[in-house]
Amino acid sequence: MRIAKLAGPERFEIVEEPEPAIAPDEVLLRVAACGVCASELDMYRGLVGHASYPWYPGHEVSGIVEEAGPDAGLRAGDAVAAWVTARGFAERIAVPGAHCVSAGDVPLDVALGEPLACAVNAVELAGPAYGDDVVVIGAGFMGNLVQLLTALRGPGRLIVADARQEALDRAAALGATHTVLVRERSPAEAVVALTDGRGADMTFEVTGVQAGLDLLGQVTRMSGTVAIVGYHQGAPRSIDLATWNWMAFRVVNAHFRDVASILRGLRRGMRLLTSGRLSIGDLVTDRFPLDQIDKAFRTAIEKPPGFVKATVVP
Repeated sequence: MRIAKLAGPERFEIVEEPEPAIAPDEVLLRVAACGVCASELDMYRGLVGHASYPWYPGHEVSGIVEEAGPDAGLRAGDAVAAWVTARGFAERIAVPGAHCVSAGDVPLDVALGEPLACAVNAVELAGPAYGDDVVVIGAGFMGNLVQLLTALRGPGRLIVADARQEALDRAAALGATHTVLVRERSPAEAVVALTDGRGADMTFEVTGVQAGLDLLGQVTRMSGTVAIVGYHQGAPRSIDLATWNWMAFRVVNAHFRDVASILRGLRRGMRLLTSGRLSIGDLVTDRFPLDQIDKAFRTAIEKPPGFVKATVVP
């Protein structure tokens, strides 16, 4: 089978490997799609990362069960979204059956359960309540997911801030009540004006950059909730802790490493997709075959007009 190996910065190689053998509790999954995650981009560019070369990335996997072990709880032909930690940019992958969730009738190229699990867990942990005024800083793919999931909680005002007008137009089409173009208007002034002088009850930062953290503390009311969803790596980040202390913020680190929480989010997210309560098909905008994986990553970095999310379709 073929698998993508990141041999060095900005240099994937497509190599041949034997098909993985499966344990009794595993399935052999024929990969239908694997999303390109923003957390993988710095490693691709050689800037920073949690791995070393050669590296086999890919963790946003969906596919069809080709073979199932006797204890896997699945059957050949089942369509699933899967949680894996690596090696997803391949034609096949071995996955524990317990790490797979039915995709139902959802097209597999948009059954991206892993990023949806992250967003579900982030929103559930932050806990927006009915009528809350909520700000989402960052209107990329993950910001869109957080916005859509927050909308299911019945917020009062749902305000989205970003530096790109195109992203804000999409956020408005997805149901944002207000948008703020940060390069033209102060988000703090805008949010204060929109919330009758109070500030947001809850703010999600979904940028992964210092500027997003700076805004997080500026738009949230006293005793409000600030939720860090963006994936921060590279240079150390800073916050105005004196102000955050004074404002008595409830601080939510919306990242999860324990498997049970990840799988709970995967199950809940996929139920939302398969029931039709949530639709993300329009957010998957760019699809690439396996031998164009370098182009998929470069597209995710460059974000050309119309881009939201790239996937590789082996």
